[in-house]
Amino acid sequence: MPEREDSYAVRDSRQVVKKFLARPQHEGVGAIVRRSIGRFELKYFDPFLALDEFSVTAPAGFPDHPHRGFETVTYMLQGAVLHEDFEGHKGTIGAGDVQWMTAGRGIVHSEMPAAQGTQKGLQLWINLSSKHKMVEPRYQEIASKDIAEASNDGVKVRVIAGEALGAKSPVYTVTPTMYLDFTLKPGAQLRQPIPARWNAFVYVLEGEGGFGSATKPVTASAHQLLLLSNGGGGDGLEAWNKSLKPLRFVLVGGEPLGEPVAQLGPFVMNTEEEIDRTVDDFENFVNGFEKARHWRSESGISLGF
Repeated sequence: MPEREDSYAVRDSRQVVKKFLARPQHEGVGAIVRRSIGRFELKYFDPFLALDEFSVTAPAGFPDHPHRGFETVTYMLQGAVLHEDFEGHKGTIGAGDVQWMTAGRGIVHSEMPAAQGTQKGLQLWINLSSKHKMVEPRYQEIASKDIAEASNDGVKVRVIAGEALGAKSPVYTVTPTMYLDFTLKPGAQLRQPIPARWNAFVYVLEGEGGFGSATKPVTASAHQLLLLSNGGGGDGLEAWNKSLKPLRFVLVGGEPLGEPVAQLGPFVMNTEEEIDRTVDDFENFVNGFEKARHWRSESGISLGF
């Protein structure tokens, strides 16, 4: 990361090269997600495989399902979800909490509503390099009260990963990643550095704002994804809120892996042969999926992979 994470570190803003609306679609069992990365307009944005803004009300949810070869980052915006896996890990992810799960060689888990009403959040899938795809699964869980925060001149940030406004996250990212949740008051402006060569995007949660640069601004509002330029200049993001309401968005960036991607649903490897082996491993309960043979979550439902 750059040594200085303040406005003076940004000399030239990255431009917005693509903008589109994340439209609702069905996922899991009865859940609704707004998928931006991971759908036909943008199947992969190295190293990011998917970004879902999810909305789920019991009895809908994401029951027993497997993963291999990447990480999932669950950031709750409203309500809570109950997480269980075949290693015996179980817990509740509440509003403002983060769960950073490295699936690695294999995990089977469920994510179901843990409260009344509608539960809302973001789930980001981050690819792992070939040398890390088969690591042992691990979790990093950060309660809302423990997330690093900072404020300056009408800008507030919650630092999920990386560093901003002098605040730094303790999260270790296998694939180098920044994940920042910004709120700008009316009239506020932000200039946030982005490491050179990293791919980065903005996803707007609330309000309306301008992004890019003063000479070529792009206006975006809730549920819109903005891809930022990479190469040809631009060392950070410039954003401003000229509306009368707060603007909230996440800025996510990551170091590209530059490797081939083979994906079959919740399995992400480098080749089709590796995908075939993964399916065999899962169906035969071997090479990381041994505990899947007899495990069922308390919900007792499977997505059938």
